[in-house]
Amino acid sequence: MKSRIVALTLSASLASFSLFATAIAAEPPAKGDAAAGATKAAVCGACHGATGNSVNPEWPSLAGQHHGYISEQLALLKAGVRVAPVMAPMAMALSNEDMADLGAYFEQQTPAGLEANADLWQAGEKLYRGGDTTRSIPGCLGCHGPNGRGNGPAHWPQIRSQQSGYVVNQLKNYAANARYVAANGQQPPANAQIMQTIALRLSDADMKALAAYLQGLR
Repeated sequence: MKSRIVALTLSASLASFSLFATAIAAEPPAKGDAAAGATKAAVCGACHGATGNSVNPEWPSLAGQHHGYISEQLALLKAGVRVAPVMAPMAMALSNEDMADLGAYFEQQTPAGLEANADLWQAGEKLYRGGDTTRSIPGCLGCHGPNGRGNGPAHWPQIRSQQSGYVVNQLKNYAANARYVAANGQQPPANAQIMQTIALRLSDADMKALAAYLQGLR
C-alpha cells in the first residue's frame, strides 16, 4: 500500500510539472544564427572544446544541447542566478543575440561522449529508467527522455554524453541548493526546485552510477 501511495504521489508531481512544461512549450525560444555563433564560439573552445565536446570533466559538453537551454543558462549566468564563478564574467559580455547565436551553433554539433564505467552503468541505467519508488525517486527519462536528449521547449536539457565528473558535481550542487540563487529580482528556473528535491534523495553511489550511465549514453 505504501509503495502505491508513493507511486501516485510521484505521478501527481510529474503531471503537475508537465502542465508547466506545456505552457513553456507554447512559446518556443528564438533561434539565433549558427554561422554567427561559430565565430563567437571560438573563445568557448578553450573549456568546452572546439565543437562543444569538452575534454575536461569540470566543464560541460555543449554539443547537441538545445539552443533555448543554452540561451537561458547564459542569461541566468549573466543575471547572477546561475552560480558559476568562472562562467559568470564570460556571460556578462554577451548580448541576447550572442546567446541565441551560440545556442544555435552548439545545437548543430554532434556529441562525442566517452565510454561508460563498466562497473556502474547498469545500476545507473536502472535508476535512470525506473527510478526508485521506495525513496520517491522518479525515473530521469520522464523529463530528460529515454535517450537523454531532454525536451528543448520545456527547458529540460540534453544530458547524454556528459562527462561523469560534471554530472556528479551538478547533482551535488542541486542537493546543496548551490546551483542557482535568487538574484537581481529573478528566481531560479522552475525545474531547479524539482531537481533539488530529487538530488536530495540520491546517495553518492546513485549519483556516480547515473553519471557513469549518462557518459556512455548516445
